[in-house]
Amino acid sequence: MTVLAMPRLRMYSLLLLLMILTPLTAAAAEKNLLHNGDFSVGSGDSVDGWRTDAWILSPGTTDYRWIPPAKRKPGELEVYSHRDNDARWLQSLNLGPGWYRMSVEARTHAVLPFFTGASISVMEDGIMSADLKGDTDWRPLTLYLKIGRYGADVDIALRVGGYMNLTRGEAFFRHAQVVKVAAPPAGAEHVFDLTEIRRKEATGPIGHPWTLAAAYLGLLLLAVAGWRLMGTSARPERT
Repeated sequence: MTVLAMPRLRMYSLLLLLMILTPLTAAAAEKNLLHNGDFSVGSGDSVDGWRTDAWILSPGTTDYRWIPPAKRKPGELEVYSHRDNDARWLQSLNLGPGWYRMSVEARTHAVLPFFTGASISVMEDGIMSADLKGDTDWRPLTLYLKIGRYGADVDIALRVGGYMNLTRGEAFFRHAQVVKVAAPPAGAEHVFDLTEIRRKEATGPIGHPWTLAAAYLGLLLLAVAGWRLMGTSARPERT
């Protein structure tokens, strides 16, 4: 082997190594963090890793069904609300800091054309994908969520309806995914920052500390005045 052939051999070896490692790296980056996100494992209408929940839990309001994979078709989850409801299949996840893409394919039948339809969402104020209403074929639904530096516990919901948006109708879901990404693509819609949303949801005193002290002092004065008034009315009248 000539001296000139050695660098070429090393270059070819490096290229071959890159060709092998690149798909493995991409696969690792696209790892689905949901357990049983393809709905392939279950029994009866119970699905491993998933549970059902709703705003209205009365029997007969909503049916939940697992459709196992068969004849090269993927597994599906169904939510069928016969009466107005906010119903969903849920899975809880603990997510580390960073960006996540949450997605599912959904189709609907006879979902009411008003209020919130079928979506993938996080059970926090307003974190949801686009929603499907009426009769639709399979469509992808996606949202992007940023988790703060301390991580967070979240509930992923495959949902029909929403907060104060009760609806009825039938929805099917397949290929659910939660994947860590570097960032949302340019122009992406339905992008949320969980830390910012939770900060806005947090309640507490509004205004300066002196206004809170003044409010307490006012309540104390009212209480004292009321006590004195009751004491005066309870005294016997002189004859």
